[in-house]
Amino acid sequence: MTSQPQNRLPKTGFFHDERCFWHTGGQYALTLPVGGPMGGFVQPLAAGGLPENPETKRRLKNLLEVSGLLAELDVRSAPAATEEDLLRVHPETYVTAFREMSDTGGGELGLRTPFGRGGFDLASLSAGLAKAALEAVMRGEVQNAYALSRPPGHHCLPDWPNGFCLLNNIAIAIEAVQAKGLAQRVVVLDWDVHHGNGTEAIYYERDDVLTISIHQEYNYPLDTGDLDDRGKGAGLNKNINIPLPPGPGHVSYLEAMEKIILPVITAHNPDVIIVACGYDAAAVDPLSRMSCSAETFRLMTRQVKVAAETLCDGKLLLVHEGGYSEAYVPFCGHAVIEELSGSSITVEDPLGATVKARQPSRRFDAFISGLIDEMAQMLLADE
Repeated sequence: MTSQPQNRLPKTGFFHDERCFWHTGGQYALTLPVGGPMGGFVQPLAAGGLPENPETKRRLKNLLEVSGLLAELDVRSAPAATEEDLLRVHPETYVTAFREMSDTGGGELGLRTPFGRGGFDLASLSAGLAKAALEAVMRGEVQNAYALSRPPGHHCLPDWPNGFCLLNNIAIAIEAVQAKGLAQRVVVLDWDVHHGNGTEAIYYERDDVLTISIHQEYNYPLDTGDLDDRGKGAGLNKNINIPLPPGPGHVSYLEAMEKIILPVITAHNPDVIIVACGYDAAAVDPLSRMSCSAETFRLMTRQVKVAAETLCDGKLLLVHEGGYSEAYVPFCGHAVIEELSGSSITVEDPLGATVKARQPSRRFDAFISGLIDEMAQMLLADE
């Protein structure tokens, strides 16, 4: 066996497990149960299942493998999060109810969160990937990391799962590293197109974890994510919402990063930055009306990577959340991991020219720019 050179820099970590792709939610047509409550007229789709299905994630992993980029990463699996890990975030009543329903065939405990037999174990494994990835980042075992967690987590409140999310993966990871003394001050930047309401709720009254969500206003959930929701008590001004109307794309997202997100991250002076990395703000996603491209996600990754290098010795973790275009998510994810790892391996975005041609007009971008300026004036006033 040959030894590795002592001065070799750590790679980007990639944490995944095939079993996470085995999580199933039963027969749905988009978010409507087949048969459904509306007179029983909801027909099954040819593919069946919820929009949150394994293929977007599996196809991302496959593309990384076929392109050769996966071979450049430090590829790992991880053990499931333990009950002790879960109980730092979720009450025992919820954990017990989830486990018991999982053991007896599955069901649904919240809103749009169905699961089958063994769903508890798979959700715990998904959280375990995020936890192991964050620990590896904090210990310097990897340069930075990407956790291909599934089921996702950012909508899950302590005792109420919703929006495909059964456990809050990122919060479980944060609490684990804080308990081990590996980190204290954390930033969670959520660029999934849907509001990160679960993570917000968990940290709403705390000042050690800054939560930022940039999302399509009134998409999901319908009653959270307002600009005025700034935190409470010790957490006042440590919760940042950037709700955008439908339509914004590349220019607006990068502008929001520069004018709001990067300044508040800098002011928090974190030990690590975590991104709730959803790809559903992409122009072809079925559950949003935004206009981002793979290049948008690449450049946002570049921005946050530079921030991490400046503020916290490059400590950066991206945890997979939403994104429902089976065709496009793999290209968005590949662009992100290209940037995260610094690899010279690239895959051309097959929709890049089309999405670029369909970007909003300059007049629309100027309108959104004015909204961003107004939000920046309000949100940065107390920084």
